[in-house]
Amino acid sequence: MTNDKKILIILDSNSLLHRAYHALPALTTQKGELVNAIYGFLLVFFKAIREFQPDYIAACFDTPQPTFRHRTFKEYKAKRPPTPEDLSSQISKLKEVLKVFSIQTFEKEGFEADDIIGTIAKIAPQKQILPEIETIILSGDFDILQLINSQTKVYILRKGVKDIILYDETEFKKKYGLFPQQLLDFKALVGDYSDNIPGVPGIGEKTAIQLIKEFGSLENLYSALNQRPLPKVVLISVNQRLRAKLEEYKEQAFLSKNLVQIKKDIPVAFNLKECQWGKYDKGKVVKIFQNFDFNSLIKRLSELKPKDVRKNLKLW
Repeated sequence: MTNDKKILIILDSNSLLHRAYHALPALTTQKGELVNAIYGFLLVFFKAIREFQPDYIAACFDTPQPTFRHRTFKEYKAKRPPTPEDLSSQISKLKEVLKVFSIQTFEKEGFEADDIIGTIAKIAPQKQILPEIETIILSGDFDILQLINSQTKVYILRKGVKDIILYDETEFKKKYGLFPQQLLDFKALVGDYSDNIPGVPGIGEKTAIQLIKEFGSLENLYSALNQRPLPKVVLISVNQRLRAKLEEYKEQAFLSKNLVQIKKDIPVAFNLKECQWGKYDKGKVVKIFQNFDFNSLIKRLSELKPKDVRKNLKLW
């Protein structure tokens, strides 16, 4: 991080909670309330604050209502089991914690948290001319990697709540051999089982990457396939069997790309200044942590001090 940049952290809250819930053993309060997902979320939160020293924080949530993706494709996420009740119950508790930390939360019926994140990541740099804004997205969902650009990085959970990696454009290209925006074209071809996105049956990751490297995008691939006579690059790179499969499932491929694409233009009442980090009452944080029996985290609250503590002496 360069010192002349302001840092905005965006929390992909449902994704982080879900990963923490499945990564950690059952952790209950003295009252018998399960709080393992909140505790895991806070472990990642503490680590990110310590590492990035943010100036602003925003938290985004999914809503239980269907989204425009469900209306576009009724089978979207149809294979996912219902969210466990003891995980759902922790969402409202997490919102209480975030409120005590004076962290703004955002959710929008008809859209996913990803779409709110994409929109905020796009408009945040426009809210402050100088100094420059750098956005760090905390998530456990690899689809969010498509948002990486020169101003946006993704701090993603690979396994559990401790194996975390920061992806920028260079790291993404090094790992996947593609540019972040090409993740859409990759998913359009291979699909996504977890979200029940169909893709093109029979096309695996290796073939998809080769096609995207050769043609650049799904649109370029199909443009080449539509040319007559077929260009030399198609004859070399796409055998007859693969061409037939691509042509048969063309509509499905473009549907898949549309489903996986994160929106960046939804109506969100985002005010960067209202997301300033550090304006919270430490005593209230201690109290809610005591309610959840997070005694070990109370001892670590000094890790969360904002960059300029002098502006918050009364709160500390």
